[in-house]
Amino acid sequence: MPVQPVSPEIITTPDGVRRLADRLSREPYVACDLEADSMHHYQEKVCLIQFTVPGLAAIVDPLAVADLAPLAPVFANPSIRKVFHGADYDIRSLHRDFGIEVNNLFDTMIACQFLGEREFGLAAVLRKRFGVELDKQYQRADWSRRPLTAGMIEYAAKDTTLLIELCGRLEAELREKGRIGWVEEECALLARVRVAQRSDGEPMFLRFKGASRMASRSLAVLEEILCFRDRRAQQMDVPPFKVLGTETVRELAEKKPRSLAELTGITGITERVVERCGEGIVRAVEKGLAVPEQELPFFPREERRKVGGDEERRIKALKGWREDKARRFAVEPGFLANNALLEQIALVFPRSEVELEGIAGLRPWQRREFGAEMVAALQARR
Repeated sequence: MPVQPVSPEIITTPDGVRRLADRLSREPYVACDLEADSMHHYQEKVCLIQFTVPGLAAIVDPLAVADLAPLAPVFANPSIRKVFHGADYDIRSLHRDFGIEVNNLFDTMIACQFLGEREFGLAAVLRKRFGVELDKQYQRADWSRRPLTAGMIEYAAKDTTLLIELCGRLEAELREKGRIGWVEEECALLARVRVAQRSDGEPMFLRFKGASRMASRSLAVLEEILCFRDRRAQQMDVPPFKVLGTETVRELAEKKPRSLAELTGITGITERVVERCGEGIVRAVEKGLAVPEQELPFFPREERRKVGGDEERRIKALKGWREDKARRFAVEPGFLANNALLEQIALVFPRSEVELEGIAGLRPWQRREFGAEMVAALQARR
């Protein structure tokens, strides 16, 4: 029978944060989650941090109490297991906003993936394992708005209510299957992810999906449109996609409208968008079209190394081994070893397990569990 939820305590004072940190510091497991406002503001920020331990649910409001330093030792303590579900965004956000580093992370989503779960979103996992339905009504809410409604508070608290119990079940299953070490290593790597910062002078188009397929002139126009969109988003304090959507930007870069009339019919360009941004868009297009031919940007391309026949056969052998292993383990093949790793192993062509050491991207658990089999698969194809 799953644990019964308790009413969350909303923490808005420095003293409340200190008392919470003291309580959490005595727990072996702490369930964590956070809510941010990335869908609603230009500069996203953490708006709530939720914690659950037996007998206590707490929601810290960072907008009310800025100093979260007392919580940092809890997150950093390697003796306390911090349980998240889908922790990538949370880990990046905690470090970006508060400088918080997480040790002894356990991501229940990664655990589910290594147990072969085909649906590993939290709602699907809780439905399958506990018969609990998560209401996703507030998934896209603006969590920076105050006061929080009762429904928002309940929603925020629910995501962590069952995480510790879920963690216990998943740990037991992973140990039974001999995979607990795999997950712990993956979680330790995940705990080190950070928000990627754009370098000064780095073109914005480098992070735009589909830019690599555009001609140089379209790239010049794309860069100007992206810069315009970013400036306008800052002025309006909204995410850039709320100024102009991705498909709209792509179409503008390709069609290069030079007048307000030519904006008609472009995906996402409504009368309101024309009124609010039309002249700025046209100026951005003109600016991109004015870039001299010799100064046109280009998308950097990595030289694709030519793969010879022997290497291709080794890659095929490793993929065949992986497919067979994944079927027997009932997990997605990519969780055992991704294609880039198999290609790297095929290139190095190790003749022994010792020669696997130093291969980029090869995890210790992969070498420990599958090293001999990988080498054998390669030798069989000689």
